[in-house]
Amino acid sequence: MSASFNLTFIIGAPRSGTTMLERMLASHSSIKGGPETHLLTPLAHLGVWRNVDKAPYDHIVASIGQQAFVDSLPAKEKDYWAACKAYCDVLYSAYMKGGTQTICLDKTPEYAMVWPFITRLFPQAKYIVLTRHPAAVFSSFAGSFFAGDFSAAHQHDPVLERYIPALAGLLRQDTVTSFHLKYEDLVQEPELWMQRLCDYLEIPYQKNMVDYGDNIDQSAAQGGLGDPIGVAQHTRPTNSSVHRWAAELAADEKKISLLKSMIDSLDEKDLETIGYPKDVLWLPLEQQAGTAKKQKRSAFTSYQIQRKLIVKGRALVRRSGRVRAVVQWCRLVCDVLLREY
Repeated sequence: MSASFNLTFIIGAPRSGTTMLERMLASHSSIKGGPETHLLTPLAHLGVWRNVDKAPYDHIVASIGQQAFVDSLPAKEKDYWAACKAYCDVLYSAYMKGGTQTICLDKTPEYAMVWPFITRLFPQAKYIVLTRHPAAVFSSFAGSFFAGDFSAAHQHDPVLERYIPALAGLLRQDTVTSFHLKYEDLVQEPELWMQRLCDYLEIPYQKNMVDYGDNIDQSAAQGGLGDPIGVAQHTRPTNSSVHRWAAELAADEKKISLLKSMIDSLDEKDLETIGYPKDVLWLPLEQQAGTAKKQKRSAFTSYQIQRKLIVKGRALVRRSGRVRAVVQWCRLVCDVLLREY
């Protein structure tokens, strides 16, 4: 890693507040944030450690060939790890070049799925692990992209089953340092937790970090991938959505049943590790008994519309062989037409 800056990762599930936290931290004069980079996930699946099953080449042959090549290097896997790190160092260094910030902040939720790869690549980096109540995560996920349809959301992506074990594993490991932050604590006491985060990052606290909407570089915040649905509505953390999930579920036994089945399939130790032990997990829902109200649906944003179109389009392609053939033909035509570019 270049000596001119330090690398910091925000690791958390989708809809857990990672975009808000990134913008708060990026408000600090020493931190450079930005859109999700997705640099490391593909690199972690090149074939030596994880196969790319749907890549446009024979992943089995590629894996065997790469492993044989790695075995022939003087330092074997050490040389391959060094090459992967060099790739990242070049890109991160170029991103930081010309600026005055000393911390490069990378926030990409999918990094939770490959944290063993990342921590081995960057053992000296800082890791901020953001967790949120599992029911709140899934309720927000389903509400944001599937119009509140829990079944469709779970069929498309079992978010809880994928992310909770991964986040718990990262919090339990002892090879790198990490800072565990709960979404609910952050929005209740943002000043306190920003001060603690700054201590962890070894930088002085700056009061403007809490009012991220007034200080963040909007040109950087608006581009690329990320999840702007909630964070764009506020200029500082708000606790208005902490127990919104409980109000929604209290009026729908079917959603409660499905969500409980998801959480029952999880390891209780993992739930405890991320900060939501099973014996108190449902207290907010119990407190909502008899006060359930139908949730008012918010107006669609362009981001939500894009996500819904992608989800519906993928479902259509999966169901219809004819549609899939047409899409594949269009893709081939576009590839040919754009090849010279």
